[in-house]
Amino acid sequence: MGRAHAIELAARGVRVVVNDLGTDLDGRGNDDAPAHAVVGEIEAAGGVAVVDTTDVASIAGGAAAVATAIAAFGRIDIVVNNAGFAAGGGTVEQPVEAELDDLLGVHFKATVGTMSAAFPAMRSQGFGRIVNTVSEVALDARFAGGLGYGAAKAAVWSATLTGAREGADAGITVNAVSPGARTRLSALALDTGFRGGASDGLDLGPEHVARVVAYLASDAAADITGRVIHVAGGAVREYSTTRTRRSELVARLEQALLTD
Repeated sequence: MGRAHAIELAARGVRVVVNDLGTDLDGRGNDDAPAHAVVGEIEAAGGVAVVDTTDVASIAGGAAAVATAIAAFGRIDIVVNNAGFAAGGGTVEQPVEAELDDLLGVHFKATVGTMSAAFPAMRSQGFGRIVNTVSEVALDARFAGGLGYGAAKAAVWSATLTGAREGADAGITVNAVSPGARTRLSALALDTGFRGGASDGLDLGPEHVARVVAYLASDAAADITGRVIHVAGGAVREYSTTRTRRSELVARLEQALLTD
């Protein structure tokens, strides 16, 4: 997914920092070859990119990745928070604290770190585009599962809304994508639709997600902020949460209160 984002943005003239530790699917290990490979692809196509192997799984780490961009290019206009892994965390009855810390670090703290470091620069130039990555498992009961991953993505969802509000007066937009794509990470997905049959005929290429991310990062998307877009199967849909009294549960509770 990150490769697709980097290549799409570079093709549109964006100078790109490719941040990647080259970890295993559980977030462990370190290999800078993938980042160098993507930079090589971008440069071969005439684009500009640099490698960054900062571990962003902390507020300081996220800030360091932003510092790399400013040092390389003199400014930062776009942040795409895509780092992450899905494994671990345990269950409600048997949580694994160290794994929960790792998941919250790479998803939530990294996102907060890049946003907090990028905001001052973006505010001073009156322009900024931040696109975070969330997941349906965060707030959709149909896909609930994975204690740590879901909680970490819910935290990023919340940070997106907060960032959008804080950046509204400075020309900074903050949105999130909930992607569905066939990638190395999706091999761990609980949704069997990614594993064959059910996905036949669907566009599950990460390039579809990258095109939406690139649009959200563009001048044309200046009026879009605080939104969560699900991008999968060649389609685009918006996630929203609403407070309503028109539900079976509300009617049931109101009746119970009347008769209590």
